[in-house]
Amino acid sequence: MKILITGAKGQLGTQIINIIKSGKSELGNVPAEIVASEIIGIDVQELDITNLEATRDYIGAVKPDVVVNCAAYTNVDACETNEDIAFKVNAIGPRNLAIVCEELGAKLIHISTDYVFSGVGSKALKEYDLTGPVSVYGKTKLAGEEFVKQFSSKYFIVRTAWLYGYNGNNFVYTMMKLGKEKEFIDVVNDQRGNPTNAEDLAHHILKLVGTEEYGTYHCTGSGECTWYDFAKKIIELSGIDCEIRPCTSEQFVRPAKRPEFSSLDNMMLRCTVGDEMRDWEVAIKEFIDNIQKK
Repeated sequence: MKILITGAKGQLGTQIINIIKSGKSELGNVPAEIVASEIIGIDVQELDITNLEATRDYIGAVKPDVVVNCAAYTNVDACETNEDIAFKVNAIGPRNLAIVCEELGAKLIHISTDYVFSGVGSKALKEYDLTGPVSVYGKTKLAGEEFVKQFSSKYFIVRTAWLYGYNGNNFVYTMMKLGKEKEFIDVVNDQRGNPTNAEDLAHHILKLVGTEEYGTYHCTGSGECTWYDFAKKIIELSGIDCEIRPCTSEQFVRPAKRPEFSSLDNMMLRCTVGDEMRDWEVAIKEFIDNIQKK
């Protein structure tokens, strides 16, 4: 099997490659056929997925069996002022990959987000629940999902949220850094979601690779909390002396609106390959334990 990973230098792409190389994740072993695969990791330097002909030429030459698209324009606030760029990367890019994968008969795993929902509600959202993004980021990611469905017959759309991993910048590293620099940090306590360890997400993506269980998936950590709860747990587990104070979203004026409630239910995983996503508190504890050992 030949697996091509776009956005390979990001926290998820890096995690997928590391797990394949080691043959196992923190959740268990990776299928032997995946470990034996040829892995090609690329980023924007190697391929601009927003260019259809370049995408067709590059992927056509590689001829992968599976493409995992981790590439995205994820700066939520910048998307509001760079709408064309966000649309090209988050919508046109996945469209191009879907077109080329269909031409080659390859599977496409496309990573999406909780931002495709409106953020209104109080019950964990299932894959079939109505979308209704309120930010440019969410709208462009939803457009990308629709293009994948339109142009690919062998697709997995995997929505995740509040992602953190060992590589790159994320909320966990930011809180740990600020915690060492400040006496207190104000963190919003009126937005609820699911912290997700990239290790867990990568493990489940690799569970899907060898199957034909096509469709849309939610893949987030088990359990939900607010950003305040998450930050408090990070500081506590890190042993950092810093006070985490709750505040409201109104106290942080940002260009893009954030979902107030975007907790996802991993129903499709439960009904197909199985949901082994760890409780968010268990996953963050192992993450912090591991980085403190380094």
